[in-house]
Amino acid sequence: MRIDYPTVEYLLDQPIGAGEGPLWSAGEQALYFIDIRGPALFRLSLNSRKLDRWVMPSTIGGFGLCRDGRLIVALRGGVHYFDPRAERFELICHPEADRPMNRLNDAKVSPDGRFFVGSMDTRPEKERVASLFRVDPDGEATRMFGDLIVSNGLAWSPDGTTLYHSDSRSSYVQSFDYDLKTGALSNRRIVVELTEDDGRPDGAACDAEGFYWSAGVTAGCLNRIAPDGRIDRKVMLPVPAPTMPCFGGADMKTMFVTSLTSARTGTEVAGTVIAFPVDVPGAPVARFSENILAR
Repeated sequence: MRIDYPTVEYLLDQPIGAGEGPLWSAGEQALYFIDIRGPALFRLSLNSRKLDRWVMPSTIGGFGLCRDGRLIVALRGGVHYFDPRAERFELICHPEADRPMNRLNDAKVSPDGRFFVGSMDTRPEKERVASLFRVDPDGEATRMFGDLIVSNGLAWSPDGTTLYHSDSRSSYVQSFDYDLKTGALSNRRIVVELTEDDGRPDGAACDAEGFYWSAGVTAGCLNRIAPDGRIDRKVMLPVPAPTMPCFGGADMKTMFVTSLTSARTGTEVAGTVIAFPVDVPGAPVARFSENILAR
């Protein structure tokens, strides 16, 4: 297993509580991300370093970009469209209105333009009451599967036919065959189980070679995992609790990583966003209702 110690750039001059969900917008040359505890959504323009911030009306767990310039956001009160220009929200659906103990968490747009979002149990006892949902462009929400504690780690293979997913509290990464025509999942298998020392799996991204990069939130690292479950590479980071990676930049070979405020190493370190170059580009990420594989 290869171990890397990259030289990183810190992109923020202010602390954030629980940084999550970095997402590159190529057209804007900007990085979007959230602070779950803010709760807030941010956009950092890489050229000017201008930072825009939008306060959310409730906890935000994840989001995606839309074709029309809006965003699709997973809030405590359901899935909404958010227009950053008008700062206006429009409810799409609330897939877990009957489960007040849960909130929506990690979310991502699939290569065929659907919005996948998981939930998590917010209570201290953390029971298996969470699920993964699919929201289609017509607004219909479908429960894909349940029996989860903290749904996380969504990412698709470059050809879109494999969906990766993790349960952070159960510490496993699983994968499914993904049907690009229907959005259905099949053939579930466990890819790898990760210990606290390996890095409990948090957010993730896939690269163009089909490897899955998982944020090891308990070990200050990224794990690059092969489709067969082998840890191919471990990237050690200067932040104690990385939460999610994403690829971006002009050649998709810049890795952006969010982190949360943590005292894991004995001293409290604030959440932030870092960046460093990698030697393999990332797989593209679609916008809601955009099929990037049909171009």
